[in-house]
Amino acid sequence: MFSKKRSLAVAAVAAVAALTLAGCTGGGDEPAGTYDPEEEVTLDLAFWGNDVRADLYNQVIEAFNEEYPNITVNSSFLDFPAFWEKRQTEAAGKNLPDVMQFDYSYLRQYAENGLLLDLDPFLGGIIETEPLADNILSIGVVADTTYAIPTSTNAWGLFTNPTLLERVGVEDFAGGSWDDYTDWMEEVTDAGAGEIWGGGDYTGRIQNFELQLRSEGSYLFSDDAEPGFDEARLTAFWDEGQRIRDGISIPQQTVEELLPLGGFDSALTASELTWDNFGAGYLGNLGEDYPELSLLAPPVTVEGTKDMYLKPSMLHAIAANTEHPEAAATLVNFLINSPQSGEIFGTNRGLPASSTALEAADLDPLSEQIRAHEEAVADRLGDAPPVPIVGYGTLEEKFRQLGVELNFGTITVDEAVSQFFTEMDVVLNG
Repeated sequence: MFSKKRSLAVAAVAAVAALTLAGCTGGGDEPAGTYDPEEEVTLDLAFWGNDVRADLYNQVIEAFNEEYPNITVNSSFLDFPAFWEKRQTEAAGKNLPDVMQFDYSYLRQYAENGLLLDLDPFLGGIIETEPLADNILSIGVVADTTYAIPTSTNAWGLFTNPTLLERVGVEDFAGGSWDDYTDWMEEVTDAGAGEIWGGGDYTGRIQNFELQLRSEGSYLFSDDAEPGFDEARLTAFWDEGQRIRDGISIPQQTVEELLPLGGFDSALTASELTWDNFGAGYLGNLGEDYPELSLLAPPVTVEGTKDMYLKPSMLHAIAANTEHPEAAATLVNFLINSPQSGEIFGTNRGLPASSTALEAADLDPLSEQIRAHEEAVADRLGDAPPVPIVGYGTLEEKFRQLGVELNFGTITVDEAVSQFFTEMDVVLNG
């Protein structure tokens, strides 16, 4: 089954698959010219979020208009599912907003259907590139064309709960291999005596599998949707989790009873491997009894490899149907690169990807941890993988579901591998 988020993506593609929209960028090898300040322009800006984020956007737009008074920006926002439902309808009518907050998982689908503007003519001109590292700019590239610019980044990390660890009398994870991490989890679980566990089964997350594959010089999926692993490699990964499932990880039935929270933000597990921008949500759910978290590098498979990468929290893109590409690019540049955007947004959209915005942002202690974490793992950061293939969400969810069944003991590793490869064949070749 598709997750709700991914099913909307597929529905959007189905609705717009026949559309081919031509972007009006001016072409050529040189950066496109700057916006004419004498031209009166109105742009539509759409984003997902809540009233808090809307107020921040309004403040940034006000600052933008101090520099560009002739560009009127009409903004609108919805929650995440409703945002993409509306984009689906607009795409079918060739009427997408000029500038859109964009999600990584939708980028390939909209780009391949000709719905997004080619931003390459604006890079180094209207859209400043000096504040954006090459590995950040490459995140928005599909088929050698830049279609979106990340507003913010996150990296894979290991959160631990110092308060829980102090309670059970176990030192924080000192780093090391996946086996070392499993040994540490076992120590916590033993000390927790059935009330606190070291963590969950990390083999239930496809991102941990990807981390290991990248360390071996491989990948999950190529740009041509070819898997970078075979049945034997996936079998080895899920076999690796058998020891964890045999009494080390939090019981799956307990996990199900905690939903929608997880073991970590219910203060029942001492660690969680996930994207580093999840920390604020964890702290909010844990409450005042747990005032801090530790953020560590994930376990290492092969020393010295580029197994990690920066992923965008979100991006900004321009619709191919815009009538004002230069003005839209001017707005995108301001939203991403301006000191005003960094000062106003802070980390509401994640840790700013632009160095100028980041320098202006007032970071809270957790955001400082995230910044320090991404700096600390810099030597492990390689190029981001290709933009997610169409159907990636289905496979990610299938991987998770099979992990749940493995933890319940209702399926064997061989059966799980067989089911995943069957699903992969349908998604990639169906």
